[in-house]
Amino acid sequence: MMRRDTAITLAISGKHHEKLFRHLFPGDGKEAVAIALCGRSQNRRHSLLVREVIPIPYEACRVRTPYRVTWTPEAMVPALTLAMKENLAVVKIHSHPNGYEWFSDTDDISDRELFESVYGWLDTDASQASLIMLPNGRLVGRAIYPDGLGAALDEIRVAGDDFHFWRRVRAHLEVPEHGIRIAQTFGEATYQMLRSLRIGVVGCSGTGSVVIEQLARNCVGELVIVDPDVVEYKNLNRIVNSTREDANKETPKIKVVERAIDSMGLGTKVHAFTSDMLHRDVIHALSACDILFGCVDSIDGRHLLNKLASYYLIPLIDMGVRIDADGKGSVDQVCGVVHTLQPGGSSLMSRSVYDSKDLSDAFMRRNSPETYKQRIAEGYVRGAKVDQPAVISLNMQIAATAINEFLARIHPYRVDANSAFASRRIVLSDPAASMDEPDGEPCQTFSKYVGLGDQNPPLGLFELQLCSGENKC
Repeated sequence: MMRRDTAITLAISGKHHEKLFRHLFPGDGKEAVAIALCGRSQNRRHSLLVREVIPIPYEACRVRTPYRVTWTPEAMVPALTLAMKENLAVVKIHSHPNGYEWFSDTDDISDRELFESVYGWLDTDASQASLIMLPNGRLVGRAIYPDGLGAALDEIRVAGDDFHFWRRVRAHLEVPEHGIRIAQTFGEATYQMLRSLRIGVVGCSGTGSVVIEQLARNCVGELVIVDPDVVEYKNLNRIVNSTREDANKETPKIKVVERAIDSMGLGTKVHAFTSDMLHRDVIHALSACDILFGCVDSIDGRHLLNKLASYYLIPLIDMGVRIDADGKGSVDQVCGVVHTLQPGGSSLMSRSVYDSKDLSDAFMRRNSPETYKQRIAEGYVRGAKVDQPAVISLNMQIAATAINEFLARIHPYRVDANSAFASRRIVLSDPAASMDEPDGEPCQTFSKYVGLGDQNPPLGLFELQLCSGENKC
């Protein structure tokens, strides 16, 4: 049986959270109930990842009052059958229209009876959970074990247009002098949240180094940084804190970042990986993050990050820059884009950042470089070109836009809702062409990955390498 002192969290997509709210608060002031089926992740904590929400129909409820809800056993059969077939965790979620923020004595009795039956169906002694949704959409919950009710969940995360992190009450941290301006701007609660977040950044070069610099100076608690490359002379005009000596010594880019964060002395802890994403330890470390930033220019890297974010219900902010120049001082286009992606919504693929052929070519380049070169020569690979020009001012503007998107979603400060800014395109060469766009239709491909959690092999990719053990998080 799982130890009762194991920290347990739950993550849910914004789409599923909205579906729950609509069902649990139909407007009649009475309690309602739904079942969530969850994948699992065994990482720093044991995480339940909502894969599907199954509402219990109102007509299947024997009792529905402002303080109580009961339902027929038959209404649970489809959910339990699916949970047993796919080895999913079962989570009961009901509403408290009166706003009461914890489980009542009636809820205690209901949960004991329900989960005794659930464990009778499922061949597992792993934890399940019971949640309450409040009228403002907030979720609170507790673990359930075969022998009874457990403690409050350590954290509940909603990855939607807004990023919510509802945590158990923890010891209050005094705001140090270097954090006072952050607390004054966004409030002490947001500062405390920043201190508790673990954020993954893949890519430590042009945009990545600037993103990391801003996150560290905003006092983020932990950073997982990933980049396999070393500093070259061509990088010196765009990697923050890099030096000529770094290029001379071919210093790994993550070492430059680690050195800079350590010298700040602001308390950010760094977990660094000198490898790309096709590495089990990297996937393991990133899957334990609260938020991900994609600062890569490769199609396969973007695809893997988007896939990981879907598997583990982590919000992803992706960015890219583009300068089309002829090398002789003329510029056709200078632009950048920031995509904020939520699990179960549109993906980088459905937003036409790349398509299946682009992805196939990218993996060919990685796995069969000689074949890739031959295909380029034969004209079968589109868009293959040498390094684009790099301008630090554009990198910084796009990186700052990405960080401001992140801040707006943990502490909404805009007049318009965050849903209007799923994609932000900045065109410096033609400002009138700049635009913001909402999320598109859910991506049919990536929707299949929502809440899958730990799989063997990770992300369903057999090519994931075994780590040498050099990098541990």
